Amino acid sequence: MNALDRIRLVRKTLGLKQEDFACRIGLTQTALSMIELGNASLTGKNIKLICATFAVDEDWLLNGTGEMFGSASPYEKELLEVFGRLTADTQEFVLEMAQSLLKRQKSRKSPKAPPGSSR
Repeated sequence: MNALDRIRLVRKTLGLKQEDFACRIGLTQTALSMIELGNASLTGKNIKLICATFAVDEDWLLNGTGEMFGSASPYEKELLEVFGRLTADTQEFVLEMAQSLLKRQKSRKSPKAPPGSSR
């Protein structure tokens, strides 16, 4: 399996069509198709974008060593897979909700002391 095969595998693992995958990394569906078929070169920029956008381990993408999603936890892997299957509108909504939850988490004070302890 070469890097082009691994790009296709990432896309399929995330449940994305070529058009959706390409759009998220700033390419057209035609350009991605040509890359996957080996009719266009895979640039360093494309590699970096794929890895950053989809949390793909660059060494795995280029050489096939390690894990597709690097050291991602099982939760992160499942989240990426589910997220990739959502529509663009739903992905945007989920991202907004996650950012809101993160802000809420950061604004919370330290957890309450367990019953029976003094603060």
